Amino acid sequence: MPAITNSRNSRASSTRRRGKKSASASQAGGGAGALVLLALVLSALSAAAIWFTYSRGWTLYYGDAAAHLNIARRVIDSRDPGWGQVGTVWLPLPHLLMLPLVWVDGLWRSGLAGAIPAALCFVLAGCFLFLATRRAFGDVYAATCAALVLALNPNLLYLQSTPMTEPVFLAAVAALLYFTLRFRDTQSWRSLLAAAAATSAATMTRYEGWFLAPFAALYILAAAKDQRVKKAVVFAGLAALVPALWLVHNYAYYGNALAFYNGPSSAKAIYQRALDAGMARYPGDGEWKKALLYVRAAVALCAGMPLVWIGRAGFIAALLKRRFWPAALLALMPLFYVWSLHSGGTPIFVPHLWPNAWYNTRYGLAALPLLAFGAGALVALAPAKLRPFAAVVVVAAAVAPWLAYPRPEAWICCKESQVNSEARRAWTRETAAYLQANYHRGEGILTTFGDLAGIYQQAGIPLRETHNDCSRSWRRLTESAHPEIREKWAVAFSGDAVARTISRVRSTGARYDLVKTITVKGAPVVEVYRRQP
Repeated sequence: MPAITNSRNSRASSTRRRGKKSASASQAGGGAGALVLLALVLSALSAAAIWFTYSRGWTLYYGDAAAHLNIARRVIDSRDPGWGQVGTVWLPLPHLLMLPLVWVDGLWRSGLAGAIPAALCFVLAGCFLFLATRRAFGDVYAATCAALVLALNPNLLYLQSTPMTEPVFLAAVAALLYFTLRFRDTQSWRSLLAAAAATSAATMTRYEGWFLAPFAALYILAAAKDQRVKKAVVFAGLAALVPALWLVHNYAYYGNALAFYNGPSSAKAIYQRALDAGMARYPGDGEWKKALLYVRAAVALCAGMPLVWIGRAGFIAALLKRRFWPAALLALMPLFYVWSLHSGGTPIFVPHLWPNAWYNTRYGLAALPLLAFGAGALVALAPAKLRPFAAVVVVAAAVAPWLAYPRPEAWICCKESQVNSEARRAWTRETAAYLQANYHRGEGILTTFGDLAGIYQQAGIPLRETHNDCSRSWRRLTESAHPEIREKWAVAFSGDAVARTISRVRSTGARYDLVKTITVKGAPVVEVYRRQP
């Protein structure tokens, strides 16, 4: 009898395993179809958002969006084109993705050269989050819910319609999550190398990636079942390669391996100059409680409170289902910003907290993948027959704030870009119009890069016709006691290095007339000079 019982138990166990395998294979097939459909939906959403943003002229409202676009352009269009033009503070991957398009004048001037790569990364982010959630919970409905909650957020839809870095980073993090989970299940070198590639993409996009990389390496060490140390070392070595190369790049071009961190253009240096000028310290600087308060406020404004509540419940559900790694990895991103605010390296201003302004509110989107994964976890917690209904309810609840008030004024990232760019857009538009009417190709312009580059982009003047501070000879010229300027034009902010150089030249008798002054409330005065025969 015991032998017969054991035999029956063995056959029953074998049957259950075959059943589970068959169900898993069936779901994988259904999941493939769902993935294709999801990719089409995400592409349609992305294209509609790009059209909506572009048709209203909002593509380059963010100053950072215009800067990213022009950095990519100057790599191929400047006095000294080449790799050195990628700069020091911002990491290079988003600019490299724009290179195939930014050389086309129409795409450069419209901003679409930067919006298109961001949109493609938005689609990838949604697809990889779908794959990661499906692998974590083994359920297509949970995965679809997570992807839709991410994709239907209007703040993210707006950012992916502009040359911003957030969609690129989200795609890298979602891919990292998926391939680390796949490595846990398959133990394959292919999954390990794919996870390392995703980590490299993250570390080439935003410094949050540098923060995530060591935790990913620790997970590889814990998840590996054979050759544990070897696999962890290979992953860590590949993940550390980009940061190491960036240190070399900064040392080679700026003489300081940490120029991106403490150089004159770094956030740290800018903050210190502002403090020296009498500005109050950023909210959260040295205060953990206040740092957490401002990050939470930005998350609520970017994601909407219903999704915050759903995400919190889903986070607990994920822990109950022992999905520790996805919950931990995605939670690291908002925690990074709490740490960053506390260290004084990053400010976040929200309209309902002092100083009652809009600045870096988009950093609240760092929690969006975590909240979306939590939404998927809630669906996975429901009984199998109720999961389709649960997915619909969760998605509907998450997007309810945007449906209840379907206006761009409610999209905090869109509102921030509009409010903070009003003055810049006004003087950029007026100066560009003047140059379009009076500047002739080949005459040359002495200027600075930064915000002034938007003038030449809008006027359609190639950056190689500007002699700016990205050129190797610019500093030598502007610091000379007797500068010899070949350019017929100069465009400067009143009192800047170019304005002072023109003043020295005029004192020697050279005729550089101030032909245009653009004054906009709340902005520095723009001065346009032209040399007379």
